Parts: sequence; C-alpha cells; structure tokens
Amino acid sequence: MSGTEPRVDVVVSTRDRAVRLGALLDALRAQELAREAFTVTVVDNGSHDATPAVLAQAGLDGRLDLRVVRRARGDGPAHGRDAGWRAGGAPLVAFTDDDCRPEPGWLAALVEAARARPAALLAGRTDPDPAELHRLAPTARTQTVLKAGPWFPTCNIAYPRTLLERVDGFDLRYGWGGEDTDLAWRAQDAGAPVVYVEGARVLHAVEDLGALGALRLAGRWSEAMRLFATHPAMRRQALHHGVFWRQAHRDLLLAAAGLALAPRLSPAVVLTLPRLHGARRRLWLTGGSARHLPLLMAVDAVEVAAVVRGGVRYRVAVV
Repeated sequence: MSGTEPRVDVVVSTRDRAVRLGALLDALRAQELAREAFTVTVVDNGSHDATPAVLAQAGLDGRLDLRVVRRARGDGPAHGRDAGWRAGGAPLVAFTDDDCRPEPGWLAALVEAARARPAALLAGRTDPDPAELHRLAPTARTQTVLKAGPWFPTCNIAYPRTLLERVDGFDLRYGWGGEDTDLAWRAQDAGAPVVYVEGARVLHAVEDLGALGALRLAGRWSEAMRLFATHPAMRRQALHHGVFWRQAHRDLLLAAAGLALAPRLSPAVVLTLPRLHGARRRLWLTGGSARHLPLLMAVDAVEVAAVVRGGVRYRVAVV
C-alpha cells in the first residue's frame, strides 16, 4: 500500500435525505484522520430531492476524497451498501448512515482497533444525537448501540475488505431491514472475531415519524424474520424468552390474554396494568403520556402481525 492510498473506505447508502446527508458530510470533513487516509463513497439510491446537488457541491469543495455512485432505482439499502464497498479498494471498510453524525475521533478509533485486530469485525458505539433529544416522542425513531451485537447495524460498523470478499458482501434478497445483521453473522460464521470499539462513536438522528409513519414502519419487519431461519443461533441472543422479537410483543399478548380472562374489567384498566403491558417506561423515556398508550399498542399490534407473517413465511417460531 502506497503512502497516498486510502486506508479506509467510508460507505454510505442514501435516498432523499439531502439535509441530513449534508450534516453527515460535514462530520466526515471534521474527522481527525488525515484527509488522504480515507475515501467517502456515497451511493445515491435514486433520490428525488436535492441529494445530487449536495453531492456535487461536496465534490467541488475538495475537503473530502468523495466517490459518488448513482443508482437509477432505489432497490433498498442492501443494494446501495453492497455497491458502495465494491466500488472502493481500501483494506478497511467503515459503514455509517445518512441520518448519522460520526464524532471527530470515529475513524481514528476504528483504524487503531483494526491495527490491533486486523481480522476483526469492528462495532462502534451509537447514541441518539444530543442536539435532537427534544424530538423524542413515542413515535420517534433513533438508534442506541452500547455493545457488539446481536443486531450489528450499519450506522457504525467496519469490516476488513478481505472479510467482505470472503462472505461475498450483503445478501441482496433483503429488501428492507436485516441485511446488516445477516452480514455480521455470516462474517462470524466465517471465523471473524468481533470487537466493540467504545471510542468510535456515532450520533444518530432522532426523527419523529408521527402516528402513520410509526405504523408503517412497524409493518415492514416481515422480511427481517429470515434472519432467524438463516442464523438459528441468533434466537438465544436476540429474542426475548427465545420467541418474542421485542419485549413489548410479549406484554401486548399478556394484555390481550388479560382482556380475554377478565371480561368484566374495563379494557382501559387491563391494558394499562404495568405488568401486562410494559409501556410506562417507554412513555417515560420518550416524553409521552397515557394518551399515547392506544397508539403504542396499535404499533405493537401491527408489528406483531408483521413478525408473525414473516415467521410463517420462513418457518420460524417468532412473535
């Protein structure tokens, strides 16, 4: 490797998030790693907003070694991320997302960890963006990662290129959700050790989806149930009591059972019992109130239906 060859390829798949993509590129410009030490590859998955203009301007300002891959169709993040890592040549590939802001020491921490463990899959820390905590709501979406696995989201993870080549990258059958987890588990099956890098920190956006957005998201998880058919060992680490995808799913079913077994009680009484539906903590963490409880339960019900549908499709017992 020559002195000017990048040691890291940063890969981002994006679609219709021009403003957030601009914030991500600013965060990458602020990395403590030397500019010549990394290349940024952004795959535009068929954006219809100002994303092309943001990328064009970023390419002109000269502050990033930027490579842009344009895809006419938005086939999903698996296709974008797979195209992104294959477009580069650096020995280390770091993934983050277009709704994230890596802290200045992010890449330097990953490079240091890779030098110590060159064959390892590196999972960094992710926290909700402190600048956006005011957006927390029961219908908000963000990301917290405080350990390595079991989900291994691509908001903050790095692979040796040789490892990605050995497992042939992302499984493109995953249309939405699960492709990042699948890749990490196949990497482990191929013998890769996993290292958690506390100092490689990424801040994840807090986005309030609203009621319809939260319900729509909840209904999209069927395809991800393929994970438990492909990687049975995940059940022990990722499922609650070996069956429930989320603790809230168990609580919802307990609440439904409570209604069936106690028909004379008011539904409002049964459904709000903390031991039957563990929504109180969720509401407290997100600044919600009791008026949000019906929406939370509706979201959980839609999610349970999606998960069961996926379980039936892939013949795995998951709720």
